[in-house]
Amino acid sequence: MQQRKKFYRIALGLAVIASAGLYYWQSHTAAAMVETGQAAPAFSTTATTGENISLGQFKGKTVVLEWNNPECPFVKKFYSIGKMQKLQKTYTAKGVVWLTINSSAPGKQGNIDTAKANQLTAELNASPSYKILDPTGTIGRMYGAKTTPHMYVIDKQGVLVYQGAIDDNNSSDSADVKTAHNYVAAALDEVLGDKSVSVSSTRPYGCSVKY
Repeated sequence: MQQRKKFYRIALGLAVIASAGLYYWQSHTAAAMVETGQAAPAFSTTATTGENISLGQFKGKTVVLEWNNPECPFVKKFYSIGKMQKLQKTYTAKGVVWLTINSSAPGKQGNIDTAKANQLTAELNASPSYKILDPTGTIGRMYGAKTTPHMYVIDKQGVLVYQGAIDDNNSSDSADVKTAHNYVAAALDEVLGDKSVSVSSTRPYGCSVKY
């Protein structure tokens, strides 16, 4: 009798674990609302400069979307050593439009106002084409952005050609950036060279987007 009860408890526990795993998989999959190889979802918004911008106005140019939370250690990993800034400067000089997006909700980690956003851009010597605050999470959810950073590359035809991690080392240690393979740089080099993106999707890592 005791063995039978033990068996049932174990079976019940495995069933709960299996259900939880299925729920996670379904939730994780459902959040991916944009597919690589498909048209990138259109959006219109106001940049921290006060300019009204839309994704559509950049058709004919390669666009990078960078999800950002200034308090996230994985974001600091790149900004503290100037790596993200270098990527921004290198590729905007080649005609790429770089949009840095903050989807932290009011009261959540990383939520900032326009003045603070512009202050941080200056202090960090960052060079995005535009910085966008998305406190309602509208753009973030549209793209299924999960982490900071979470990176997207859109080609000249408006097609999403890369989404996922910035590189292949998911630590928060800045020292690891130097030896990591940067997926975003590789994708941009291929797109700008009129080549197909060899790695079009990876699993993003970092802090969860604070919707």
